[in-house]
Amino acid sequence: MISLKTVKLPSVASFALLGAVAFAVSGCSDEKKAETKEIVRPVKVVEIAKDGETRALDYSGAVKARTEMNLGFRVAGKITERLVNIGDRVKPGDVLARIDSTDYQLAVKTAEANLAAAEKGVQTADLANKRAGQLFDKNVTPKSQLEQASLSYDQAVSTRDAAISSLDQAKNQVSYTDLKADQNGIVTAVSADTGQVVASGTPVVTVAVDGEKEVQIAVPENDIAEFKPGKTVKATFWSDDELVLDGKVREVSGSADQQSRTFSVRVSLPNDQRVLLGMTATIEADVTNSDPSVAVPLSALAEKDGTKIVWVVDRDAATVHARQIHVGGFTGDGVNVTDGLKAGDLVVAAGTQFMTENLKVLVPGQQSASAEPAGTVQ
Repeated sequence: MISLKTVKLPSVASFALLGAVAFAVSGCSDEKKAETKEIVRPVKVVEIAKDGETRALDYSGAVKARTEMNLGFRVAGKITERLVNIGDRVKPGDVLARIDSTDYQLAVKTAEANLAAAEKGVQTADLANKRAGQLFDKNVTPKSQLEQASLSYDQAVSTRDAAISSLDQAKNQVSYTDLKADQNGIVTAVSADTGQVVASGTPVVTVAVDGEKEVQIAVPENDIAEFKPGKTVKATFWSDDELVLDGKVREVSGSADQQSRTFSVRVSLPNDQRVLLGMTATIEADVTNSDPSVAVPLSALAEKDGTKIVWVVDRDAATVHARQIHVGGFTGDGVNVTDGLKAGDLVVAAGTQFMTENLKVLVPGQQSASAEPAGTVQ
């Protein structure tokens, strides 16, 4: 016998309840999607400033005397005494060092002896000349003997004059064994010391002459055209932040250094007692800005499809858009951008990895009442 089991079908009310629940779930999902689309992400931005008409160049150097003398002996010999040290002040006539003068003193004695012999020779020739004249007057000797005696006398006088010059030269050689200062100044370097044998002209002592001071800097070839003699520049000093002087370019080297490939530039400074030799100085010069590039932080740089981009904020729509740029290089301020940005552009400075095209953003200082922030990018 087959028994029949009654099956209870869902009521109309149950269908209605299930439909309501499904509609509610669908409504929540749509609300979540709408809420997600309306999320606004706060961002950090930098504004591209207007290019200035000038840019600043600064190079460091050292304060030097305008005139520095490398003093050396005018004769060769062995240094027997050095009388000055670095930092000593000297004045004209001060003895700085001495070399052994023994040989030069002997040369003086030899010259004196030669002069004495020459004097005797003049006396002898004079007597012979006078004697020949007397004999000629008496018609005892021919005129040829008188002329010969006169020529011998003239030759003896010339020999004596040469001996006098040799003696003076020997005495000068003795005086050259003392190295003396020519002008007022300060000793800045000692290149040879006692016991050393030096040749004529070898630098022994360097003296910085009192007077005008200047700063020597090294300028690379890409900026050397900006430094012309007479150009006004500003000099600051590492040891005194309050010491600022106006200087002028005095001299520009005509060729680059063989090793550093830089040009030497000398800047004259006004007389100021606070400026000391050897101080570290920075020369600042304002030049025409011919480079249209701008700098953005390194964190603002991104890459899309193999090209360099930055994210630029549309002020009116409060959205971001990718913009292709050309990078010129890296500087102390960040990335140098040569093309793609203009003055007034707002560039996202951080969190570029979270940016998408037309993403809504909140710029610092703005308020949004229609959307809830998604978190600040640091």
